[in-house]
Amino acid sequence: MKKWEVKKTASKGYAIGPAYVVKKQEVTVDTASISAEQVDAEISRFEAAVEKAQADLAELAQDNAIFAGHFALAGDIAIHDGVVGKIKDELMNAEAALMQVKDEYVVIFESMDDEYMRERASDMKDVSKRLLFALKGIDDNPFAAMKEKSVIVAQDLTPSDTAKMNMDLVLGFATEEGGVTSHVSIIAKNMAIPCLVGVGPMLGDVETGMTMILDAGKGEIFLEPDETMVALYKEKAEKFEAFQKELEELSTLPSETKDGHGFMLCANVGNIEDIKYATQFQIEGVGLFRSEFLYMENDHFPTEEEQFEAYKEAAQLLGGKELTIRTLDIGGDKELDYYEFPKEENPFLGYRAIRMCLDQTDIFKTQLRAILRASAFGYIRIMYPMMISMDELTEANHLLEVCKAELKQEKVAFDEKIQVGMMIETPAAVMMAEEFAQKVDFFSIGTNDLTQYFLAVDRGNQKIANLYNSFNPAVLRAIYHTIQAGHRHNTKVGMCGEFASDEKASKLLLGMGLDEFSMSAGEVARVKYQLRGCTFEVAQKLADAALKLDTADKVLELLENS
Repeated sequence: MKKWEVKKTASKGYAIGPAYVVKKQEVTVDTASISAEQVDAEISRFEAAVEKAQADLAELAQDNAIFAGHFALAGDIAIHDGVVGKIKDELMNAEAALMQVKDEYVVIFESMDDEYMRERASDMKDVSKRLLFALKGIDDNPFAAMKEKSVIVAQDLTPSDTAKMNMDLVLGFATEEGGVTSHVSIIAKNMAIPCLVGVGPMLGDVETGMTMILDAGKGEIFLEPDETMVALYKEKAEKFEAFQKELEELSTLPSETKDGHGFMLCANVGNIEDIKYATQFQIEGVGLFRSEFLYMENDHFPTEEEQFEAYKEAAQLLGGKELTIRTLDIGGDKELDYYEFPKEENPFLGYRAIRMCLDQTDIFKTQLRAILRASAFGYIRIMYPMMISMDELTEANHLLEVCKAELKQEKVAFDEKIQVGMMIETPAAVMMAEEFAQKVDFFSIGTNDLTQYFLAVDRGNQKIANLYNSFNPAVLRAIYHTIQAGHRHNTKVGMCGEFASDEKASKLLLGMGLDEFSMSAGEVARVKYQLRGCTFEVAQKLADAALKLDTADKVLELLENS
């Protein structure tokens, strides 16, 4: 028997059955040069491949919305111009030009700190492969031989791969690469299929037909287990299914503790498709709409009308539930193809987020006007990122008031009492929380950046990854200070970082007084179950004890024994 231990559980559960190893067809790309006389014909060949790929993607998009994004990517003007430019200027054939452009984009995406954006490299690879196969006239289906229920084992799986699967035959997924925001992870969560990603080298050991067990709770994979272990895991799987049914029954019950203390459970989303996915769960709203994806998925700064339509649709999908739109948080690891950011030694501490918006006021006002207009169609809140000073807040609010005055003059409807809040993600914001709380309607604590900045730890640096720990007493005290400052001035405090859904942290955060937990939609039911199972009094005592401890290990020991 062979065993793998995995850190990335994308979708919890158990899978027991034969493996089906996905072997993808490799295509050799000819790098031979073309003559100047062949340029026009080569461009026409590439454009015909784009047309073929988009026709296929349009059909797929009718059943799976992710392919609408792939349709747009296949026809993206920047990609098109990049390929055509290499054909013209470097006399490359279309295949070689396409692969070079693909590699350039993949490097950009994979260098980003944000995991969601890193996973967009997979979309680029998938669309490029589809274009390459269209150029070569190849039809590839790696699942043609799959005839029985199986655990899918692959290097990685793209949307095009999953579109060819018979999902009724899929017991689980195990991929060597990928993260928890990858396409296969989202599919697995959506369909409640056990999924482990980022397993590492595995394909060399697994053959189709071998018995596998996926424990997507602990993060373990067993190859060729004995009958005793198979029986044990079948029993675990039955208990897990019973627990899932219990979670489903929570949907009609209020979000409150045993002693009646209420809390809100919301979702973090990046686009309209994320909201459609999230509304399948027990969410009470969207605590974080990452508006930057509207900018990153375009080849131009989105117009007021384009943004208005997106925000309006988002608000209408939520049917009156909260929609908190974070204003443009670009820069750092998130760049735009059509805008050149200044070269900086440390972009995470540089020209980004609200700093860019207050400098590029036309861009900022366009977004604020769009959000205000959309607020006439639902319950929308505005949230500023990366705030560090009262001057920034004053300036941002002044621009918001200018936009309101313009819309009034134009007789355009909007919510005149729209709530305005800010992210707490820097030490400066924590230390000024008392003053900020008197000027805003709500706080949202962004623990991912707050932990990084508070501890002076680069969370992307593996050599010091062990130092990045939100259970560090300094971080916990910063969170508690922020919550208390907010509550002294009747300012609600939420959290939209990964810490909000941490199994060990949820009771602790509740005890600190956190009002709103915003997380991946698939985590909501579990957190609701956990918090409904305790009393606020017990959670408060837990928080009081934790805040007196001086190391993260002591905090974790307390939480594990509580």
